[in-house]
Amino acid sequence: MSVRIALDNNQPTLYTNLDFISGRAILSLRNHETIAAITVKLEGESKSRLIGDPQLPVGYGAGFHRRREDMTLETELHKVLYKALTVFPTDDLSHATQGSVYTLSPGQHEFHFQFKMQAPGNTDRHVRQTLPPSLHRFEDQAVIRYFLKATVQRPAFYKENFRAEQTFQFFPIEPPRPPPENRESFARIQHQFAPVLDLPATTRTPFFSRRTSAPAHDTPTTAPPTVSIDSRLPHPAIITCNKAIPLRILISKLNTSPAVIYLQLLQIELVAHTNVRAHHLSRETLTSYIITSKSNMKMRLTEKDGRIEIDRGLWKNIPLPNTVAPSFDTCNISRSYSLHVKVGLLHGYGDQIFPELTVQTLRLPLSIYSGIAPPPALLQAMSGNSNIPPASTAATTTVPSSAQPRPPSRSSSSFTPEPHQPPIIQSHTPIGTGQTHPEEPFPDPHPVEQKQSPQTQQTQQGVAVGVEGPFPDMPPPTYQEAIADGIGPVGGPRGVYDGGDEGSGGLGAGAGDGGGAGIGTGTGTGTGGSRGAV
Repeated sequence: MSVRIALDNNQPTLYTNLDFISGRAILSLRNHETIAAITVKLEGESKSRLIGDPQLPVGYGAGFHRRREDMTLETELHKVLYKALTVFPTDDLSHATQGSVYTLSPGQHEFHFQFKMQAPGNTDRHVRQTLPPSLHRFEDQAVIRYFLKATVQRPAFYKENFRAEQTFQFFPIEPPRPPPENRESFARIQHQFAPVLDLPATTRTPFFSRRTSAPAHDTPTTAPPTVSIDSRLPHPAIITCNKAIPLRILISKLNTSPAVIYLQLLQIELVAHTNVRAHHLSRETLTSYIITSKSNMKMRLTEKDGRIEIDRGLWKNIPLPNTVAPSFDTCNISRSYSLHVKVGLLHGYGDQIFPELTVQTLRLPLSIYSGIAPPPALLQAMSGNSNIPPASTAATTTVPSSAQPRPPSRSSSSFTPEPHQPPIIQSHTPIGTGQTHPEEPFPDPHPVEQKQSPQTQQTQQGVAVGVEGPFPDMPPPTYQEAIADGIGPVGGPRGVYDGGDEGSGGLGAGAGDGGGAGIGTGTGTGTGGSRGAV
């Protein structure tokens, strides 16, 4: 006896919310077989596996002490989706018979099933969130997978049940985007170049001659330029899978220096922060996606209307890799992103370029959406004004003529999350995100103190704002509650998603309750400038 799952030919290669997933559970028998039931389940699970840091010894003094339980393997599993359907026997067959088992004849038997992808928001913390995307290629530390499972139940206790699984890729519908605003989120950093000393030419003098004066020109003849560098995204900072980053890089002089600014280096890097938790263990893994990287450019930058904007043609036609997943958050695995922009600048006068190179890094937190827009009916359902009738999960079964009696039917079921308390509603502008109107001139520069040594000054990115007010008696429908059975599948393009991580880097270090090392991440405006020579 064997069982397998075959999906219908018209099924998409990438599933999303509201899609129908249908197929057949095919049972092949060589002999007569006694069957109690055949069920098909639609499941999604988020699994994390972490182990304590084995590098530190156990019990070697207070400085090296590690609890022994931290050295064990911890596994945490959460069901993010669960639906079950009994495809055999059917309800009509169950009501017509009073037996407990059925005997199927030799041959091939097909049992049709159909599910609808929804977002029930089932988590152990009773947090209602949209379904996360499929995620793998993470060395089994973090896996999010979706699959169909067929189970053939046999009544004899000494006979094992037969099972078959069929996995598929899932890519969620993005949440409703906020209305467009005429503002930009930004990260900003300031830097002052080192002054250039104007020393007189040296001449040879007799050994016994007497020097009467010191060099007269040992101070800079012109003030070194002080620049402010901005990386900007439309507010709120949201980018889309499989599309280019709508980034702007602006440079402005903060003093009246005649120096010319040159772009020597540019690197745009998307960094994925994956936080994995397994009970008392946690780990953050960084994965780097290099969007573009250019060096030795010596591109002269032209100032216009008091500012310099770097040509967006250097990156505007480069889409995100198809392995980039949307931002998500589950009980044990979460994914967030930040954009790191490295800008290397030179300066000079006329045709002379000075060797001083400053490389500044600007870090801007952002969110990534899938690019699959919710249908208008879903947006209407979320507004609470929808009259969409519900539709039940469908299943058709080909019943063999040799079937024998069976007990009362087992109806199909899906998991319903436990009721939760209405959430406290707050509105925040996150620290580290500044907002500015693009049509306004560059913000007034802060006075910069002129010094003989270069310095880098870091300015604020934004101010956290909290809004509290009277809460409504009943909160509006959540995103998951609005996904009703009566809404049809999403049309239009869905992009390409490979379901994994193949960035240019990404190893993190774990840390348990007892402490440990880890790779730090930055969400500020940038680090101090570095100087070098070209």
